[in-house]
Amino acid sequence: MTTTHEADEDARNQDILIYVNGELKPRAEATVSVYDSGFLLGDGMWEGMRLYNGVWAFFDEHMDRFFNSCNAVSLDVGMDKAGIAEALRITAEANGMTDDVHCRLMLTRGVKVKPFQHPSLSRSGPTLVIIMEHSKPVETLHSSGIRLATVPQVRGLPMSQDAKYNSHSKLNCVIACLQAEQAGAEEALMLDPHGFVNTTNACNFFIVRRGEVWTSTGDYCMNGVTRQKVIDLCRADGIPVFEKNFSLYEAYGADEAFLTGTFGAQTLVSQIDGKPIGNGSHDVTERIRRLYKQAIAEDISAHL
Repeated sequence: MTTTHEADEDARNQDILIYVNGELKPRAEATVSVYDSGFLLGDGMWEGMRLYNGVWAFFDEHMDRFFNSCNAVSLDVGMDKAGIAEALRITAEANGMTDDVHCRLMLTRGVKVKPFQHPSLSRSGPTLVIIMEHSKPVETLHSSGIRLATVPQVRGLPMSQDAKYNSHSKLNCVIACLQAEQAGAEEALMLDPHGFVNTTNACNFFIVRRGEVWTSTGDYCMNGVTRQKVIDLCRADGIPVFEKNFSLYEAYGADEAFLTGTFGAQTLVSQIDGKPIGNGSHDVTERIRRLYKQAIAEDISAHL
C-alpha cells in the first residue's frame, strides 16, 4: 500500500549519521533516553524540510512555525534560528547530502528525573535530533495518486489540542490513519468538529471545482507551509482560490483533488470513499505544480 511519504529505496540511508544533541551518531547508535519527554509523553515539536541544491526550501517559514510552536508551549529550543541552520549544515555535510533530501527536525522537553507528566521534571535541557535521509518521492505519488477514506476520527477544537502544533503527540492522526487503512485506503480524510471536510491525517487537502481551488478554512488543520505556498501562488497567478467550509458532497463531485505537504509537494487524490475523482484530467493541479517548482527554484536562487 502506497503512503503519502513513499520514497524510492536508497541503500545509503542505512549508513546515515544522525544529529543528537550536538553529536553525530551512526543510525544504529542514535538513541535517546527512555526518560525523554518525547518518548514518555510525546512532549515535543518537529519540522519536516527538504534540501534542494544545498538549500533548505522555505527555511524561514518552517523556522517561524517551529519557534512559534515551541514558544507557545514554553519549550526552550536552546538556540536561535542561526543555531538550527548550523546544526542542519553540519548534519548535511557529514552525510554528503545536497539534493533530494528530507529532514525531520525534532525537539523535546528533554530527559525527566522521574517518569511522570509535569514539565518541571525535565531538568537537563531540551533534546534535539535531526534525521536526514536521501528521499525522492516515488513517481506514482505524482502520476497515479492515492485513495482516501473518510474516517470517524475528527480534527478537534483548538482548546483541546490545536492542530497548528506540529507536535510529537500525533495519536489523533495515527488513529485516523489506521481507520483509513482498515477501510482499504492509503490516507484518512478527516472532518472538522462541525462535519466539514478539513484535512488528511498527514497532509492538507484541496479540491478543484470548475476552475476554482478550494481548501478548508484552516481553523482545524496544520498551518502547512506548502498549503500556504499553494494559496499564495494561486492568488498571484490568477487562479481563484478559497479557504471555506465545504462538505463531502462537494469533495465527491470535485474535478480534481490533491494533497499538499513538504515531502510530496502536491499529491494527486484518485478516489475518496471508493468514488473516482474527476475524469482523469489534472490541468489545474499540474499548473500549480509548475508554479510551486518555480517558487522553489526562486527560493534556492535567493539563498545561494
